[in-house]
Amino acid sequence: MLAYAQGDVRAFEALYARSRGMLYRFILRSVGDRASADELFQETWSRLVAARERYRVEAKFTTWLLQIAHNLIVDTFRRTRPQADPDETEAVFRTLDAPESERPEQYLSEFEQRRRLQLVLDELPPAQREAFLLRVEGGLGLEAIARLTGAGQETVKSRLRYALAKIREKFAE
Repeated sequence: MLAYAQGDVRAFEALYARSRGMLYRFILRSVGDRASADELFQETWSRLVAARERYRVEAKFTTWLLQIAHNLIVDTFRRTRPQADPDETEAVFRTLDAPESERPEQYLSEFEQRRRLQLVLDELPPAQREAFLLRVEGGLGLEAIARLTGAGQETVKSRLRYALAKIREKFAE
């Protein structure tokens, strides 16, 4: 990133190649739909380009990149808060879960496992989902997640523990 800040375009290409998959998966799993994810992905890179001269090495590059994406995701959620009440939300989750529970137990392909994981992630409270994705997709440690989200390390640890417990429970079903 420091080389790119000095104008080295090939350094940007290397950053993009190394980080694009992780970043896109984080955004997609956070927002849940491809159109929004595509838009936020592009906006994250645009913000990076615009801020390249102000970049300071205070954390890993991926932490800084995920912070940009996180802020954009939070802004998006604030603008488009869902208006559904809890009963409507539960009805949607029951509809999403129905096909999984109606078919006989069988070995799930990798695609089906990813799909199932996405459905489980969608059911997690936003703070737990965010902590889980920052840990798994972003590869961040507790301290970095705490700094990124503004929560304490113990809170982050609890969110991760609850998220993992819920994911294990759903996959055990």
